[in-house]
Amino acid sequence: MRFYEVGSGSISIGGIKTTDMTRECVHSLFGMVLQDTWLFNGTVRDNLIFGKKDVSDEDMIKACKAVGIHHYIMSLPNGYDTKLSDDSNMSVGQRQLMTIARAMINNAPLLILDEATSSVDTRTEQMVQDAMNKLTQGRTSFTIAHRLSTIRDADIILVMKDGDIVETGNHRELMEMNGIYAELWNSQFTEGGQI
Repeated sequence: MRFYEVGSGSISIGGIKTTDMTRECVHSLFGMVLQDTWLFNGTVRDNLIFGKKDVSDEDMIKACKAVGIHHYIMSLPNGYDTKLSDDSNMSVGQRQLMTIARAMINNAPLLILDEATSSVDTRTEQMVQDAMNKLTQGRTSFTIAHRLSTIRDADIILVMKDGDIVETGNHRELMEMNGIYAELWNSQFTEGGQI
């Protein structure tokens, strides 16, 4: 995202070094879903299309249906035209689903999902995880998570300890290594599911 410049080596997107792109260009290539959700003063629609021009109602509603927030929005006094603020009476899960719908509407080719399920309860986590699975289809996604259920289906998992990558592989490979990842997995899950 170029919040920090590369100290050595280079990062390229589509064969172009990020240092040869403007920060705005790099930022436009990414959608982000963070653990801390935010809404601003404006309508539901304003919060969903956030800065994106030419978003049709059909595309907006399709994204909201895909992540499972459309029914809730339609229950609000004015649906998509309901005014919101940061202190709106929405659950953390509903806010997170709004954020995922926003990223889906943004339609960026790259995604950063940073602890996107950490603030929700186990029941809501499954809804958010289903929405994130739809969001990540056809995109390169970077998922940062302590809840390992969030990353189980990732193509490549990098396990970090004290700032260093200590294990690399997919879920099956890392479980077979019986190292840090397997230890973390086993501490989070039992035979019947999550502890």
